[in-house]
Amino acid sequence: MRVVLLLLLGLASQVIYAACPAEEIYPDAHYPELTIETNLGEIVVELDRGRAPLTVNRFLHYVKNKAYDDNLVHRVMADYVVQTGAFKSDFSAVKSCGQLFNESGNGLNNDRGTLAMARYDDPHSAGSSFYINLKDNENLNPNKKSWGYTVFGYVISGMEVVDLMAQGKTGYNAQLEASDVPEKTITIKHVRLNQ
Repeated sequence: MRVVLLLLLGLASQVIYAACPAEEIYPDAHYPELTIETNLGEIVVELDRGRAPLTVNRFLHYVKNKAYDDNLVHRVMADYVVQTGAFKSDFSAVKSCGQLFNESGNGLNNDRGTLAMARYDDPHSAGSSFYINLKDNENLNPNKKSWGYTVFGYVISGMEVVDLMAQGKTGYNAQLEASDVPEKTITIKHVRLNQ
C-alpha cells in the first residue's frame, strides 16, 4: 500500500515544465552542503555528487533558481516520509525541468535521514519533488526486479525538525486533491548553498 502511495508522490512535480539549461557548472565540492530554512527550524543537508551526479546537479539548479523557496511541505506520512518540492505555498506548481534519469542503483539506501527523489511509476520520471525518509524504508530501494527511488543526500543536522513535521495531523486537501497533507501549514522558506 505504501509503495503505491509513494508512486503518487511525484505526480504534482510534473505539472508545469520549465526549460532546463544545458548542464551547468556548480561549485566543485564533491559533497555540497545546503541549509533548508523552514517555518519550524533549519535542516542542514549534504548532497552526494559522486553517487548521484545528475540528481545533485538538477537539485542545485532548482536551488540556484529559487524553485524550492516558499515551498509547501505537501505530504507527510508518519513513520515513513516528509515530502516537498512540488508546490509553492500558494498551491501553485513548482516549474519542473522535466524528467530525470533514475540513479537509484548508486549504492545509497532509503535510510532514515536521507533525501530522495519522488517520481511516477516510470522509474525515470522524477521532477522537482523530493522527500526525506523518517525511517529505513527498504521497500524504496532498487532490487533485481525494479528500480528504486534515487537517494542523493543526507540530513547532517536538524533531523529533529523533520521529526517535528511528522507529528502534526494530516488529511485530505481539496486544493491539492491529495491526502496526507499537513493540516497546519509547513513551509520551506529558503534553501541556500553553504559556502
